[in-house]
Amino acid sequence: MNFIKKTFSIFFLITSITILTYTIYRSEFYWNGLRNDYYQIYYIISFSLIIFSIYTFFISQNTKKKLIIFIFSSIIILYILEGFFVVKKKISKFPSSEIKLKYKKETKKDFDTRTRIEIYTDLKKNNENIKIKVAPVNHLHKRNLILPLSGISNSKTIYDNENGYYSIYQSDRYGFNNPDNEWNSKEIEFLLVGDSFTHGSSINRPFDIASQLRKLSNKAVLNLGYDNNGPLIKYATLREYLKPNVKNIIWIFDASTNFNDLNKEYKNKILKNYLTDLNFTQGLKTKQGEINKIANDEINKRIKKVSLISKIIKFFKVQTLRNSFIKKSKKKIQPQLLKKIIYLANQLSIQNNSKLYFVYLPKYQHYKSGNNNDEEYYLIKNIIHDLKIPFIDIHEEVFLKEKDPINLFSFALDLHYTINGYKKVSEGIYNFLKKY
Repeated sequence: MNFIKKTFSIFFLITSITILTYTIYRSEFYWNGLRNDYYQIYYIISFSLIIFSIYTFFISQNTKKKLIIFIFSSIIILYILEGFFVVKKKISKFPSSEIKLKYKKETKKDFDTRTRIEIYTDLKKNNENIKIKVAPVNHLHKRNLILPLSGISNSKTIYDNENGYYSIYQSDRYGFNNPDNEWNSKEIEFLLVGDSFTHGSSINRPFDIASQLRKLSNKAVLNLGYDNNGPLIKYATLREYLKPNVKNIIWIFDASTNFNDLNKEYKNKILKNYLTDLNFTQGLKTKQGEINKIANDEINKRIKKVSLISKIIKFFKVQTLRNSFIKKSKKKIQPQLLKKIIYLANQLSIQNNSKLYFVYLPKYQHYKSGNNNDEEYYLIKNIIHDLKIPFIDIHEEVFLKEKDPINLFSFALDLHYTINGYKKVSEGIYNFLKKY
């Protein structure tokens, strides 16, 4: 025991320095400074531990003995709590038993409860060309020579499951959710940029917004939307993939996430180049092979993360417990940055002889809580009006006309739209466009 007490302070100090070193690595190297707000608490904890470990060199042996007992007791309690939160998370995970019963009653089918990796593994047994959706945001912290703005090309791509089944689409030559022949059209009536709602989360073609617009207009439509795309990635995507034969550009803004997305994107050096240099390009149309390789590497990493060893490491890092208590800091809204991006997008559309429209998708909370005092809504609306860009307000065009608008979201939860929800939003957009 005397030996333990003598070496305790040294061990404590080394452990504290190791925690600080690991925090610096994760924050500054692995995430390239993109998640400094998340790691701020770990910097505080690690510095506090170092100071306290130095202090233990000067306390009495009796006090040190009590401290050792306290620390080991705390560690045991910590892992008991981690086990509790792991079980709790598994129990509370979507879908709930009520939702599964409801789905079974309505469709006579079982809700597909497989993870994305599980369905990928199952489908890959019969089809080597099965891939998983890998969004541009997944590459923001990487040190790749290019920043992909699309997914893997010409592949069956597994997306999400919020409606009881996994949506799967055949990606086009550039990795977007389109029939590939749309790129061969002499004229593109509508080109869409947006995030998961535009991408087509949890529904299959022809129920996504782009497919609905193809049906309503009987004309060519290109969908360049992708999961978690914020304003800066949308603008960069336009810069890389906009064709000269596009008549109308539909910019779809998701009020629930896009400001947070913008904060993450603005920290990326490659994306910043699109703002500072109007001639900057990555030439992504000619680099699809590199994009595919980067995305495939990401898929392989995800498969490794679900291994038993990875789960054990995650448990020892008390990751579930930490994520339950460390709240994400509220991102600072940057209206001037958003205005600059939309302005540049509008200038790009004018140079391309296209017409830019801005579509505002309201937050789920607006209908769940009944709180109509949304400052962000008026802020964004004023920005778009100042830029003299047509503002398509889906709250007014669609949700305000519904008796129970919350039912347009999957299972009336804070998820994406139902098939009917996507249909009505698409009709709202198209009916507005017909006025111009």
